[in-house]
Amino acid sequence: MNWKSVIPVAILLATIIAVQGVTHALDKDYYLTQLTMAVYYSMVVIALCLVMGYAGQVSLGHGAFFAVGGYTTAFLTTHSFSPYEGTVWAGWLKQAHVFILKDDLFGNPIMTVTPWAAFTVALALTALVACLIGYPALRLTGHYLAMATLGFGLIVYKIILGTSWLGAADGITNVPSWTLVKGLTVCGKRDARIENYYIACGLVLLLILLLRNLLRSRVGRALQAMHDRETAANTMGINTSAIKLKAFVLSAMVSAVAGVFFTHYTGGIGPSEAGALKSVRYVALTAAGGMTNLWSVAAVSTTINFLSLRDFFGSYDNAVFGGLLIIIISVSPEGPLKPLGHWIRRVSQGRAAAKGVDHGAA
Repeated sequence: MNWKSVIPVAILLATIIAVQGVTHALDKDYYLTQLTMAVYYSMVVIALCLVMGYAGQVSLGHGAFFAVGGYTTAFLTTHSFSPYEGTVWAGWLKQAHVFILKDDLFGNPIMTVTPWAAFTVALALTALVACLIGYPALRLTGHYLAMATLGFGLIVYKIILGTSWLGAADGITNVPSWTLVKGLTVCGKRDARIENYYIACGLVLLLILLLRNLLRSRVGRALQAMHDRETAANTMGINTSAIKLKAFVLSAMVSAVAGVFFTHYTGGIGPSEAGALKSVRYVALTAAGGMTNLWSVAAVSTTINFLSLRDFFGSYDNAVFGGLLIIIISVSPEGPLKPLGHWIRRVSQGRAAAKGVDHGAA
């Protein structure tokens, strides 16, 4: 067993449990509400590591992909498809458990899409949109992807604001809870805070482990080879355009997953989630976390987003946010956890060397 790969997982698990234990001991379980939201936001930042840290591209549209996932599941699980209930295709979808009957706010029975089916549609739609944007942009040099995704984000934001059936400026509310398996439900109920906190943290841990395995695979080695050395990678026979497109689509789909879970957890979603400033914030947090250091990116993004959601800095939030980013990038451009890892390694090597000397003397 490679203990070096186990240690970060153990530290993260211990931190997750300790945070929940401390909030419960201090009778501040309500902190878990904002912390869970911050964890879902961190999934978008972690996903950006693939695009920025390894593919060498900058995306300013991941807030829009987050919104595509959230709005897709919000619309499908709240919109009434009852007018089509008598059609043949609606009958087939009911038998396939895509459509379900439930009561609306006024107690009237309506037919809507199940959360699992809406989740599937959200992922498929996000993958399609990411391919349409990424295929032409990623074949060009420079920051064309950044411009293309910025334009995409602005389009999505304006569409949401001007579309009545998407709630316009008010967004979509009353999104139902999502039962993942029996006894495990994504919702914002007070008595489910701890449960949802562990769901979100488990999702992030799973994401980090999957991305780590991906980066150690053939595709991951190709990504690492082409970062800042794209010409050399092309010379070695790596199809850099195809690899970058796959990384971009996967990153967009992870953002959509975060949007779906976030929407079911909060019970709604608003147009601000697709705003350009939100996407810029994700990019800044990715850079502050170290871009290629998944653990550091997760820690930095979760901490800073939590402080912002708690309104810890009040009206100075953006100023403090910018100041923290400048300090982190200036002091530790590879992420604040990188120096800590070097220190732990030096201490462990020093102890091992001391033990070796003792055994030799004996």
